[in-house]
Amino acid sequence: MKKPRVIFMGTPEFAVTTLDRLINHGVNIVGVITAPDKVSGRGRKINQSAVKKYADLNGIPTLQPENLKAEVFLTELKEYKAELQIIVAFRMLPEAVWRMPSMGTINLHASLLPKYRGAAPINWAIINGERETGVTTFFLQHQIDTGDIIMQKSTPIEQGMTAGELHNKLAIMGSDLIADTYDSVCNGDAGGVAQHTLISGELKEAPKIFKQDCKIDWKLNCNKICNLIRGLSPLPGAWTVLQTDQDVKLSFKIFEAKFTETKHSKEPGAIQTENRDLKIYCTDGYISIIELQMEGKRKMHVDDFLRGTHINHNWKAI
Repeated sequence: MKKPRVIFMGTPEFAVTTLDRLINHGVNIVGVITAPDKVSGRGRKINQSAVKKYADLNGIPTLQPENLKAEVFLTELKEYKAELQIIVAFRMLPEAVWRMPSMGTINLHASLLPKYRGAAPINWAIINGERETGVTTFFLQHQIDTGDIIMQKSTPIEQGMTAGELHNKLAIMGSDLIADTYDSVCNGDAGGVAQHTLISGELKEAPKIFKQDCKIDWKLNCNKICNLIRGLSPLPGAWTVLQTDQDVKLSFKIFEAKFTETKHSKEPGAIQTENRDLKIYCTDGYISIIELQMEGKRKMHVDDFLRGTHINHNWKAI
């Protein structure tokens, strides 16, 4: 059977895992669509997406449109004569793009849809204390992450797992699921299940994460705070501000911590340092910081942090 011509769309490293899997699976990738190059830093260095770098190394033609609705881009896309499009971690597509191929457009999402629709499903699953997540492939439709489900695969979220660790696990799982989905679509047996038939109770969403979402509220319990830290590690990072009674402030991100539940009479945010340990109290115990990063500095172990600062019980996390 003749292999269909496939366009792949994606941007970050998560998408590279799937693109590599598809190529090794023998899929006829005729072109890649990815984000435009960005210029950043003092040296005005050009930064390419992970998918662009991979495509260049493997000689795959790429398009990097600023506007997915622009006529010039739509014309260029049509010239590839793709019969199928595969989307992994890319922007929202206009209908003119996802309706273009005759076999449809399939998407990989890092959750068990219809749960955790949105831009940050990996982060929110850990932040909310979920014990299970997974990956889903579906046919693209109008509203984001709402198309008919083709395949799903679940996995437990292990205790203490960070968003970075779960990201790597789901990238591999997702790449295998996409390969299986591709075979199913090519064989004509990818029927699809409507998501509304799977909805029961309240659906948790996974919206884009902003800086204020990452600020730690020390009035929460220990478990919720540690879930936030794990769910934002390594990116974008949960953060807090330490303040003295003289109004001196110090801001830093926390990437690793552990909690101890215990009764106490301290206010949430109270600090205790002893034996090179930095404890910050919450409602039902305290958080022991293990790895952190001050603004403009490298990541460091709490022992190095305490050696270079003068934190004591007069400080408070706010």
